[in-house]
Amino acid sequence: MINLGLPTAVLSLLPQDINIGPNSNGLPGISQLKDIVGATMTVGLILAVLALIVSAVVWALGANSSNPHLAGRGKFGVLVGLGAAIITGASVALVNFFWNVGQSV
Repeated sequence: MINLGLPTAVLSLLPQDINIGPNSNGLPGISQLKDIVGATMTVGLILAVLALIVSAVVWALGANSSNPHLAGRGKFGVLVGLGAAIITGASVALVNFFWNVGQSV
């Protein structure tokens, strides 16, 4: 411990080793909120797949009709759809990872 010139009585009053974790039963409605978040993730994944399909069709139409602007927009849409699916699917793992990183700081 770094000695800042404070008396040891004052240093002993400072909080040390605080350990607070998430409380899954502290508030009413937590289980319903988990259900809502799960349903939102499902809707997000469905919309990401729909965006991927529509963008792939736009990309194919643009490539086959010699329209580079339409093909480019389709490619960008495919990348956005893939990114949205990856982020939505990995959101729980990402939150848990960063929670663990924050706990180790």
